[in-house]
Amino acid sequence: MLRRLLRKLNLGPCLRRDDVLHALAEKPSSPRRRGSRFACAAAIFAFAALPAHAASAAPTPGFRFQIVTTDDSAITRRIVDDLARRLVPVFSAFRTELAQRRRLVYVAVGPDALRDVAARRCDCVVISAFTSSQVVRAIQAALPPPQAAAITAVYAEPAPADQLRLAALLYRRPVRLAAILSPDTAFLKPALAAGGDGRSRVTVLDAAFGEDINRLLNQIAQTDALLALPDSTVYNADNFRNILLSTYRHKQGVIGFSSDMVKAGALATTYSEVEDINAQVEEMALAFVAGGELPAPQFPRYFRTVVNEGVARSLDVDVSDAVRGFARPAPARKP
Repeated sequence: MLRRLLRKLNLGPCLRRDDVLHALAEKPSSPRRRGSRFACAAAIFAFAALPAHAASAAPTPGFRFQIVTTDDSAITRRIVDDLARRLVPVFSAFRTELAQRRRLVYVAVGPDALRDVAARRCDCVVISAFTSSQVVRAIQAALPPPQAAAITAVYAEPAPADQLRLAALLYRRPVRLAAILSPDTAFLKPALAAGGDGRSRVTVLDAAFGEDINRLLNQIAQTDALLALPDSTVYNADNFRNILLSTYRHKQGVIGFSSDMVKAGALATTYSEVEDINAQVEEMALAFVAGGELPAPQFPRYFRTVVNEGVARSLDVDVSDAVRGFARPAPARKP
């Protein structure tokens, strides 16, 4: 069984095209996808701005917005087109020449776009999308506090609470999970300690920079599954295959953090489509325009689930319809 799985786990192509390492490494990256799955690619900066309409005579407090991207791929165009359709009605009342002198709302698509707008000096706020929590926080940490506070985000990776609920559904019993966190992702400990719906217990191991991943994996050999979280110190192109093989030998599933990770050999994950993320960005923009307060950074609210059925059978995990149907769809858009 292990030999057959080894032949299937050709991770090289996956790690080049998928977002297993989405915004993890120090390399610039931006979102694209193959099929319905997000991926990362280094790209150049591109700018998509919506023009202002004619001026109104009355002074109108308000905002204008610009969508910032880092490539012109098909998936990026899809993201921008969908965002524009959502955001134009939100900001239409404020798209005046007078508003040009007032606060600007940037919507940054991907890590490079976020770095670009974070480097600008402007009276602006930023909504980041398609960038991991680790990278968003790292960029904020390098900024003066007032500027960092003007950045919010819909993170790229699944919400830990949803992943914990998924694990409980998969195993249908109190489940023992392990998570490996570096100093850059230690902020996730409170979310993991909450234990989802109470049926999951998470053992958290601290990984120092440069620490041997095999030693850490041996420490969690008695747990049911590894909850993978986007962390470039722990998961990278050099060790991801080894992590999958090690957990498989111990009959452990891996709850991944992208759908392509599941295709590569992880057991299952929740994931969000472009429209799921964009719907949440729209809700953030509505809240900001309505009240002037920028919502706090958030994990994706809307999601669906993907399962590697072959890996599930190999691990003797009976996948129920409740698992396959575990989702929180975005509200239908109003015409």
